[in-house]
Amino acid sequence: MIPRLNISAGEFFDLIRPAVILISALLSTWVLASARKRFSIYAAFAWAVGTLFLPLIVLPVYLSVILLWPRPVRSRRWRLLLPIAYGVIVIAAISAYFYLDSQSVDAHLARATRAKVTEDHATVIREYRRALALEDDPHTHKLLALELAQTGDLNEAVSEFRLARQGGEPDDLIAYEVGLLFQRLKHNDEAKLEFERFVLSDTCKRIEEKCDDARDRIRQLSQ
Repeated sequence: MIPRLNISAGEFFDLIRPAVILISALLSTWVLASARKRFSIYAAFAWAVGTLFLPLIVLPVYLSVILLWPRPVRSRRWRLLLPIAYGVIVIAAISAYFYLDSQSVDAHLARATRAKVTEDHATVIREYRRALALEDDPHTHKLLALELAQTGDLNEAVSEFRLARQGGEPDDLIAYEVGLLFQRLKHNDEAKLEFERFVLSDTCKRIEEKCDDARDRIRQLSQ
C-alpha cells in the first residue's frame, strides 16, 4: 500500500521547487559548456540563460539544433573555467534566494499553516512569532492568540487579542473569544464587558449560536 501524503498540490510544488531549479542550473551550466564550443560567447550565454529559466523549452531546441545543424566544434582556452564559474555563481544566487525566501513573512505563515494540519502547536506559535518579528500584523496577532488559547496560555492570548484589536483587526469575534478567556481566568467583570461588546456587534446578529451563548454568559455573570 502506498501512503497518501497529506499535502496539497501547491505544497508539493513548493517542496520540489528547489530541486527543479537546481537541476535547471546544472543543465544551464552544461549548455554553456557545450554551446561555447559551437557558438559565440554571447550566443552561448543566451542558450544557457534560456535553459535556466525555460529548461523544458530551450533545452530540447538546443539539442535539436546541435543534432540537426552540426557546427564545427572548436577547442576553447580554459574552456571549463567559464562554465564552472557560471555554475557556481548561479547556484550561489539560487541558494541565497531560497534562504531569504525561507525567512520571509509568507514563508513563516505557510509553515504555521502546515503545522496546524498536524496540530503541532509549538511550531505554529513559533512561526507566528517569527512572522510578527518581521511584520507587526494585527491578523497574525489574532491567529497567534487563537493558538495560545488552545495551548492554555490564557494571559498571553488575551494580550495578543488586544494587540490585534489595537492594530485594527476587524473581527468582532475577538470580543467573544476574549470574554471566554477572561471567564476562564475568573475575571468575571471584564468577561461580561467583552460579551456585551460582542452582543452589540453586527457579527452577533449573523452568528446566532455564539450570540445566544454570549447573552447566556452575560446573565450568568450578572447573578
